[in-house]
Amino acid sequence: PEPPAPPMPAAAKVSPPVTARAADPVEGGIAWKHAASDADVDAAFTAARAESKPVFVYWGAAWCPPCNQVKATIFNRQDFIERSRAFVPVYVDGDSPGAQKLGARFHVSGYPTMLLFTPQGVEVTRLPGEVDPARYTGVLNLGMNAARPVKAVLAEALAGGGKLQANDWQLLAFYSFDTDQQQLVGKDQLAATLARLAAACPNDQPATAMRLRLKSLAASDEKAPVRVDATTRAAVLDLLGHAAAAREEADQLINSAPEIVGALAARKTAQRTRLLAAFDAALQRLEADTTLSRADRIQALIARVELVRIERPDDTATRPYRPALTPHLSAALVADVRATAARADRETTDGYERQAVITAAAYMLERAGLGSESDALLEANLAKSHSPYYLMSELAGNAKRRGDKAAALHWYREAFDKSQGPATRLQWGASYIGALVDLAPDDATTIERTTAELWREAATQPDAFYERSGRSLQRVGTKLQAWSAGGAHAATMARLRGEFSATCAEAGHSEAELATCKGLLTRAPKAGA
Repeated sequence: PEPPAPPMPAAAKVSPPVTARAADPVEGGIAWKHAASDADVDAAFTAARAESKPVFVYWGAAWCPPCNQVKATIFNRQDFIERSRAFVPVYVDGDSPGAQKLGARFHVSGYPTMLLFTPQGVEVTRLPGEVDPARYTGVLNLGMNAARPVKAVLAEALAGGGKLQANDWQLLAFYSFDTDQQQLVGKDQLAATLARLAAACPNDQPATAMRLRLKSLAASDEKAPVRVDATTRAAVLDLLGHAAAAREEADQLINSAPEIVGALAARKTAQRTRLLAAFDAALQRLEADTTLSRADRIQALIARVELVRIERPDDTATRPYRPALTPHLSAALVADVRATAARADRETTDGYERQAVITAAAYMLERAGLGSESDALLEANLAKSHSPYYLMSELAGNAKRRGDKAAALHWYREAFDKSQGPATRLQWGASYIGALVDLAPDDATTIERTTAELWREAATQPDAFYERSGRSLQRVGTKLQAWSAGGAHAATMARLRGEFSATCAEAGHSEAELATCKGLLTRAPKAGA
């Protein structure tokens, strides 16, 4: 159980006013072309061909913490603004009408995704939003100067790579496989493919090879493990021990520490003990590095907490917190977590940066076993957030994990009610319905009413069956089918199916969309049936 905790310092509960802004920071200094339809995108590419410029596409959402982090640390940088004059910048807000159809066209789903195209519309590369802002323009330049798309570079690298130049290998090392949608490499092959690239990378490019190796280790899991030898372990330990080298790979070390450790050494081994100590020392340096953003420094501290958690036999870094598995953190680490959260709340005045920083700080508190303090931080920031429904979702998750069903359902409902934008409304509504089925399965009236409410919203949207919106509706259908298995809630499901059929027919969707629509509450036949 969570140990008694002293109250948070007064400074952690009082924050200065958040800086008001008249416009989204993606507007400042960059000539964005806002796209919400194929026609908008086609016009952007027409302009790009006329000007012989590549096209940079940013796909994001107002509520998304990493998107806000990109806005607050990359898009407002003078070097990026100046470089933007050399390409046609296209901004696709995932909640603009028709945006999810564009998501399908570009094969994008996760926010944020940033893509670079030739003027003719050939995708060159995908850029990693988590990379150090000071290096981002350099990574962008790799794509803008690339002679061939990353797909062709990858094929040649896997075939031997004898003709590849240093920039080609860097293009591969900085490619955003996290937002690739498995177009270049399937998830089950990613770790092995990255390991092959690391091994094939020329000896005169050790930093590039190390980045590929770290990405391979981060992608490794029980289903797709990579073989690790003593040389690889020694190389990672050497990296962790050198401050400058570790700083160069800060994004990999901060965001993938548990995965890298898990891939390199088994639990309760001498190798694991040595690796954990080296990782913690490196993360402490990164946590104290003021050249990193606030959000990144918080992530470094989160990584330290997660490295304690992975040694618990019942727990993993990716499994949600449960009170019975509260980690036994040292008093010094708990004090660091509290002080860092308080400082973030006190010092972060930019509204967009706060969306990334406060949500990360609240998550950090919860992962450290300080759930009540996480709740207090989130609730104190609801009025300061431009997208408070994201914070409400965190509050709902906190309550659900501690077993407070009433509070969880309250916050899931509040988050849905306050959410804005068509795709976001479907996503948050699906989360609320899922919570109702999990936490209040006997409340058929509320489940039916909320499902019907969400469905009526979906029926008015032109892209409800694409990308994130489509997956939100599919989650609802899957939940309800499981809820009604064996004939349970037959009357409720019959009414919902009737309403779905009627609204599908009225919505004017294509035949493919209509089939998806009607199939949402139809259980797939059993194999052999």
